[in-house]
Amino acid sequence: MLEIRNVNKHYGSRQVLHDVSFTVGDGRMTGFVGGNGAGKTTTMRIILGVLSPDAGPASGEVVLDGVPLTAGDRRRFGYMPEERGLYPKMKVAEQLVYLARLHGLSPADARRNTADLLVRLGLDERAGDAVEALSLGNQQRAQIAAALVHDPEFLVLDEPFSGLDPMAVDVVQSVLTDYAAGGAPVLFSSHQLDIVERLCDDLVIIAAGEIRASGPRDELRERFSTPRFEIHTDADAGWIREVPGISVIEFDGGFAVFEADTDAASQHVLHQALTRGAVHSFSPQRPSLATIFKEVVR
Repeated sequence: MLEIRNVNKHYGSRQVLHDVSFTVGDGRMTGFVGGNGAGKTTTMRIILGVLSPDAGPASGEVVLDGVPLTAGDRRRFGYMPEERGLYPKMKVAEQLVYLARLHGLSPADARRNTADLLVRLGLDERAGDAVEALSLGNQQRAQIAAALVHDPEFLVLDEPFSGLDPMAVDVVQSVLTDYAAGGAPVLFSSHQLDIVERLCDDLVIIAAGEIRASGPRDELRERFSTPRFEIHTDADAGWIREVPGISVIEFDGGFAVFEADTDAASQHVLHQALTRGAVHSFSPQRPSLATIFKEVVR
């Protein structure tokens, strides 16, 4: 398990990280979300050793399985920066083999890993093309392949889905999910909250350099959202507006979406609806990640 413990970071007099703490569990996909300038990239660079926390006893630390992270540990990481960093004039496959060899793989293993990743990421037909000749989406796939080609034990990916079309997103999701299923901790940031929502096991929300929420995705849904329900009846549902403890969010004839202050208030709506006619459906609504995000950072 990877732990970030009370990490602080200043740029001059400006503090950009404030006691940042969270964990990335083995075999867990952890989504790291926040607005521009929230501190995601700085945190990831500190995890990778590209940046250091503030000096001194209150600087914080990054810990792997209870032991401070070392340079040797970081060689077992796969890292994809937000900025593309591949050699633009080098052929895709040649470059991946080269990067795998830099990580210590044998020539045969480097070629095998490269061929496998190019197929899995849908780049096998572009293996002999220069990176600069690829579309932006295919450059992104090549960048992801570069982070994975040396069989890393941990993955830290900064905006891995940027520039990908829906089909490419599905391909990359499948590859990353396989890594997590094999036991690797995976930390990834993304502005695409719908992707984070369906992919992550755990969620970390950062704003203004502070962690506002972290934990299992479904637990955060429970913790940071007002219970919301949807009802569909034969009778006009306008009367729901008058029920104490109820706030109507959406209304159209016999259909309504409402928030309830208590379980008793939501059950009261259901009982009253049954006395007025047929109730075709009554169910809780799961708040979206976007809803949770707005609730947490406001």
